[in-house]
Amino acid sequence: MKTPKIPDNTPYSDTQRAWLGGFFAGMHSHMLQSAQVANDQKDGRIINILYGTQTGNAESVADDTAATARNHGLTPIVKSMDEIEIDQLAAMEYLLIITSTYGEGEMPDNAQLLWDQVSADSAPKMDSLRFSILALGDTSYDEYCKAGIDWDNRLVGLGAERIYDRMDCDVDFEDAAEKWITSVIPMMAEGATVAIESPSADKKDKAKFSRKNPYVSKLLVNRLLTAEHSTKETRHYEFCLADSGLSYEAGDALNIIPQNCPELVADIIKAINCTGDEDEPVNGELMSFTESLLSHYEIKLPSKELIQEIAQRSGDQTLNNLLEANDKAKLSDYLWGRDTLDLLLLFPEMEFSAAEFLALLKPLQHRAYSISSSGKAHPESVHLTVASVRYQSHEREHKGVCSTYIADLIDDQTDVKIFFSPNKSFRVPADDDLPIIMVGPGTGIAPFRAFLQEREFRKAKGKNWLLFGDRNEATDYIYRDEIEAMQQTGVLSRLDLAFSRDQQEKIYVQDRMRENAQEMFSWLELGGYFYVCGDANYMAKDVDKALHKIIETQGNKTADQAIEYVNHLKKEKRYVRDVY
Repeated sequence: MKTPKIPDNTPYSDTQRAWLGGFFAGMHSHMLQSAQVANDQKDGRIINILYGTQTGNAESVADDTAATARNHGLTPIVKSMDEIEIDQLAAMEYLLIITSTYGEGEMPDNAQLLWDQVSADSAPKMDSLRFSILALGDTSYDEYCKAGIDWDNRLVGLGAERIYDRMDCDVDFEDAAEKWITSVIPMMAEGATVAIESPSADKKDKAKFSRKNPYVSKLLVNRLLTAEHSTKETRHYEFCLADSGLSYEAGDALNIIPQNCPELVADIIKAINCTGDEDEPVNGELMSFTESLLSHYEIKLPSKELIQEIAQRSGDQTLNNLLEANDKAKLSDYLWGRDTLDLLLLFPEMEFSAAEFLALLKPLQHRAYSISSSGKAHPESVHLTVASVRYQSHEREHKGVCSTYIADLIDDQTDVKIFFSPNKSFRVPADDDLPIIMVGPGTGIAPFRAFLQEREFRKAKGKNWLLFGDRNEATDYIYRDEIEAMQQTGVLSRLDLAFSRDQQEKIYVQDRMRENAQEMFSWLELGGYFYVCGDANYMAKDVDKALHKIIETQGNKTADQAIEYVNHLKKEKRYVRDVY
């Protein structure tokens, strides 16, 4: 079934042609989906699997769930939450939702639009819906798994039947997710006439390497990008993939499994009056207390359990009062700038045995970084752009766990454990003729370096616009030679820079957006894609406000119409963010 084409000799403007092209493509997609559903209904009970994801984990679990469903004779339909409307949701009979929680208890970007509709007073009743929720989260955040909790409560409030209790997963989500999948799928199949298939018949190929089975790589390059007198330390890294069989796409993330700082480990052991030689079981293996803290446990940020135990053992009135009052804001202020060692040093008379201390810690987690290279341009290596976290607080030097692990503790002989996380939403357009706008200050430039390499490799004709900035041009203009070379060759069609501290009045990337509002809107009207990478708390929110205002003013729209326009961009995956 081919998509209808608009003849070249029609008297339509570019904008009209773009709109009509989108209309025909949408009609074509709807017909294909209808045909697919008709075929699906012949094969077995349909279960809908919706995912809300920021980095790709929930999408990966959704694919695993679909594979298990097919092996039970069911017909799964997997969609991102921004691919359906509320009337479609209300018409479903069997639904599984897999969602992460983003930021401080927020919905992932691709789930927000549907959630706004579902949480509205006008949302329809869903009495015929049977559902279950898998929530991905991180217990180090106060609003643990809040997005999944909100979906669970709201669907019940709309009359839906929960057929299996919500499963809340911490950062080590694989085992819990597998338990949920193998429990809920048979319940979804209950009462249906299905043909059970061989478990291996339709499973998607699993990644060869993962968090539990990482690839062991070597460091090829560690290069300082910022100048000597910069207030930042940003580095360029390259890791070897030769003969690994691994591949990645521009927009994906690389995960590194770090080790803790040896000095921090030694100081913590001393602070709790242990020796480090104590043998303790870790994941079924007996090892020294020192080794367990180096490689297996999170010792930088104190867990909630450790904070509570320190409060109880120390008897400190201030800390106990904050915990008893459950005043999250004041407790956050109290803990600001303090790590585990800082808390231990506040109460030097307090002691722990090695076993007691380990029982209060969380497992050491991988760190995910946006890849700054194209896998097509660099098939045998993967590049990262990382700011080393170093700061003084409470009369001590503090270091980021992974950023200083790769900066200080590894060399070209060190085994470095890595694995990839695909992010299918954060990709360059499949159509090489479409323009793209990339907003990436600081290390947010990382995926856009990859995008530009990708567009250059593909010889894409679409225009590329980069908005980059940092504190000072003289010290923080990273990749300057590469960027200027891409300007010379025409790969980079437009560049706007914003160095905030080079003048009395600070200038940011969102200011450059407003200054070039007319052209930015014209790129969007031509079918352009708008990407953002970097700080989620401030920059991304300010950029979003600027984008809405540009569309409102340049498109002669009301505020509500601008919101509708942006929502349309999101649904078409033309406004996507990689923020942290």
